[in-house]
Amino acid sequence: MLVNQMLSMKSTSGKPGIEAQTIVTIRPEATLAEAARMLSEKRIGAVVVSDDGRKPQGILSERDIVRQLGAHGPDVLSTPIAEVMTRNVQTCTMGDDAMVILERMTQGRFRHLPVVDGDGNMLGVVSIGDAVSGRLKELAAEKEALTGMIMGA
Repeated sequence: MLVNQMLSMKSTSGKPGIEAQTIVTIRPEATLAEAARMLSEKRIGAVVVSDDGRKPQGILSERDIVRQLGAHGPDVLSTPIAEVMTRNVQTCTMGDDAMVILERMTQGRFRHLPVVDGDGNMLGVVSIGDAVSGRLKELAAEKEALTGMIMGA
């Protein structure tokens, strides 16, 4: 399964197509407290950091916030995201395969990938859950096809 198929499955409007997905971003000058609030309200595990909402400059996950709290205490919540975000943002493209995405996420120990076009503009975000779901659907289709071949259908 390809990334473009994964994005079309997670449409927010219930209609297929990536145009329906909302990309949640936050500005780098926002605080960790603001990011934590956003993650909680949107029920998501990471937010892309971007000045313009189009090009990723960083990414901030729930884990990043918890690590900062553990290391520095609650006063860290007033810290700008730019000071603690992951700057080396890993991305993928619409043509990447679910297995490739899963391997990169597992090796890099991260769970969210912005999907970008050739100019680096974001088209969506895929999570490890999206990749696992895509791969499971792919395996189910393969099983069904093999069962049909064996049964002579």
